[in-house]
Amino acid sequence: MMTAKDIMTQEVITISGSATIAEAVKLMKEKSLRALIVEPRSDRDPYGIITETDIVYKVAAFGHDPKTMKVFEIMTKPCITVSPNLGVEYVARLFANTKTRRAPVVENGLKGIISINDVMHKSDFVEKPKSYFELYCEENPSDFDPIALQDRIYD
Repeated sequence: MMTAKDIMTQEVITISGSATIAEAVKLMKEKSLRALIVEPRSDRDPYGIITETDIVYKVAAFGHDPKTMKVFEIMTKPCITVSPNLGVEYVARLFANTKTRRAPVVENGLKGIISINDVMHKSDFVEKPKSYFELYCEENPSDFDPIALQDRIYD
């Protein structure tokens, strides 16, 4: 099964929560990005994320000054994070259930970022979707051990 680490983008651009929205927009424009991961203030602090949508709906729509407004004022924090070993099918389900389009991949620090585009274009999930039964079999192989199964039939 393909995992998040197999399809994630490893080079992640981050920004400080104390940066201005104007700085975030400039960085997003320079790097052709739609979102930035917001650096935690400490090891115990969760990751955050700021997206183009946040900027449009929380800054531009209300006429706020992007040169004075700070990233921490509009970012999503804590944001949904993904383990590098999470299967692509589960990433897709997580995104669908939480209406999330991208998430940092975290395990003892930031490892990468994964998006819906990664799931759609880099994985084999669309071409070879697995049924719930197949996923259950992979996760619980002992349930289908022939000897154990035979013992249960005669219980």
